[in-house]
Amino acid sequence: MIQKTVLHINMFAICLFTICSPNTYAQQRNKPVIIGYVGGYNGNIIATEQIEAKRLSLINYAFVDIKANRAWLHNEKTDTVNFRKLVELKKINPDLKILISVGGWTWSKNFSDAVLTDTSTQNFAQSCVDIVATYQLDGVDIDWEYPGLPGDNNKYRPQDRTGYTALFKALREKLDVISRTTGKKYLVTTAIGGSREFLQHTQMEIAQKYLDYINLMCYDFDGTYDNMSSHHSNLYTPSHMPYIYSADVCIKNLKAVGVNLNKVVMGIGFYGKGKIVESSEQNGLYQLPVKPRYGGGFTYIKDSLVNKGGYVRYWDAQSKAPYLFNAETKSFITYDDEKSVTLKCNYIKKYKLAGAMFWEYFSDRKLYLLKVLNKEFDYK
Repeated sequence: MIQKTVLHINMFAICLFTICSPNTYAQQRNKPVIIGYVGGYNGNIIATEQIEAKRLSLINYAFVDIKANRAWLHNEKTDTVNFRKLVELKKINPDLKILISVGGWTWSKNFSDAVLTDTSTQNFAQSCVDIVATYQLDGVDIDWEYPGLPGDNNKYRPQDRTGYTALFKALREKLDVISRTTGKKYLVTTAIGGSREFLQHTQMEIAQKYLDYINLMCYDFDGTYDNMSSHHSNLYTPSHMPYIYSADVCIKNLKAVGVNLNKVVMGIGFYGKGKIVESSEQNGLYQLPVKPRYGGGFTYIKDSLVNKGGYVRYWDAQSKAPYLFNAETKSFITYDDEKSVTLKCNYIKKYKLAGAMFWEYFSDRKLYLLKVLNKEFDYK
């Protein structure tokens, strides 16, 4: 983008901790959660009056940057206004949680330094918690893209594997401290990739103990394949191309390393991605790319492109994913629509995942896809 503690306490405190435990928040909900990322990273004032708060469980504010091993408000003037406006949405939906999301694709460059030592980890975690406390927010989401891997030309080390886990432990402990004063339940979440490479460079089977939700980014799969056009957010892998990533493969990867699936939130892209391809075979799917092409948010795709202006909608029955192709211009666009999102909701309910997450709220201004999530998860 769009990426825990054992205490010696008395019996009364044990009961209190059981109520507030990060392992129980997701399980106590009667419905799957709906988590929307809202972007303020460009220094813009967010139009919170356009956010329908009752349709969401959590908002992750994207992003908080890292500087000198501390969480840093890169756009402090607008960030602070956005925090205030987002918190005001609780007047409409008192159950809504507002979290800061630290990192993202561009601002993950300094994570490795920030968690290199125990001291730096503790200081970094405290700086995150200080932002939460100062602006009366509800927790921290870590979107490190990616531990132990270069990402966007990031600094990375083998020690990232354990540093990643230590960060969640520190966040959980420090948020529990302020919880005893405020009486609020604070959340620790993370956005992750589900690739084997990501799981090899992390300890998700341990880290999950400190996490309320694990937001699995089941989109941008197309970036894995430079030699062909492919779906960017397909639910399944086609049987004849077993190396293709999909939401199902990533979820199975997490399960294989021991991650509790009822903490896993399936990420959905509310935007499309495009390519100009060489050939019209298979209506542009799995063809050699020539250059990128603008995809756009789903509202734009639905209202302006689907079966219009030479674009024809096709359905990949194996991948359970739609795509558009313009044979004249050889333009291919991969995206999610109401049908594919409904199937993802069915998957979430079947396998008892924690819910759905999406990037980014304003990519679908008419809320076509969010309304599908609301209907399928019974949000009134």
